[in-house]
Amino acid sequence: MSLKDFKQRALSNPEVRDEYHNLESEFSLIDQLLSMRTKAGLTQEQVAERMHTQKSNISRLERGNANPSWLTLLKYAKACGFELGLEVKKR
Repeated sequence: MSLKDFKQRALSNPEVRDEYHNLESEFSLIDQLLSMRTKAGLTQEQVAERMHTQKSNISRLERGNANPSWLTLLKYAKACGFELGLEVKKR
């Protein structure tokens, strides 16, 4: 069974599908963080220095193993040379 087939089969279960969609925004945020740092040409260590924190904190943030505050996300964006905005969408 291919990964595509497995995903399709798993998403046919309503509970799995709901949880998958609930996590989409989290995965999107992580992708955006990595994209900002990559576009800025920075390492995790450099971002950590600019934020006055440790590399391990940046690593946890980028892996999704943290529950960052809005202020932390703003600092991360600024350290990478970006501004952060918030968009509200109706489901």
